[in-house]
Amino acid sequence: MELSIANDILVGAQIVESPNQNARPDRTDIELLVIHNISLPPGEFGTSAIKQFFCNELDSESHPFYSEIADLKVSAHLLIDREGRLTQFVPFSNRAWHAGESLFCQRSNCNDFSIGIELEGTDFQSFTDSQYISLSNVTKLLLSTYSKMSKDKIVGHSDIAPGRKTDPGPCFDWSRYKKSLPG
Repeated sequence: MELSIANDILVGAQIVESPNQNARPDRTDIELLVIHNISLPPGEFGTSAIKQFFCNELDSESHPFYSEIADLKVSAHLLIDREGRLTQFVPFSNRAWHAGESLFCQRSNCNDFSIGIELEGTDFQSFTDSQYISLSNVTKLLLSTYSKMSKDKIVGHSDIAPGRKTDPGPCFDWSRYKKSLPG
């Protein structure tokens, strides 16, 4: 399927709107892409828990780990599951709550000027070929749509929140991903 962006929505993605978003500050250009990983429960794939978490619908009693995160209000613009399927939670024009306390090139509050993509995965397992293909396709589209974004402004969560975050982790193949992008 050919992907496109219309009205800051990824045509071809499933749309599940998260309440965990707000307007970006006025006159803020989108220029940074942040890659994350997530699995809920930790290390398990294919559950509906990520969507529930981003929509504040996670049952904190259904797994012991959920009680630790039940009160967090987070989201990402996109989720790429293990099969490479795309779910959009926040329009690209809005601020998703994915980076938390963060710093890129001496600019804080990376949520203000970034797009966050979550890969269903962990720091300790390889990502799937389907995920790399989808991530590459989406990234090419974002680079061509948002002129301030560039290949050198693609980072991991660990790069903008060192010591606090480790994702996408050592199993993410940065070389493979970057080679799939133009320029």
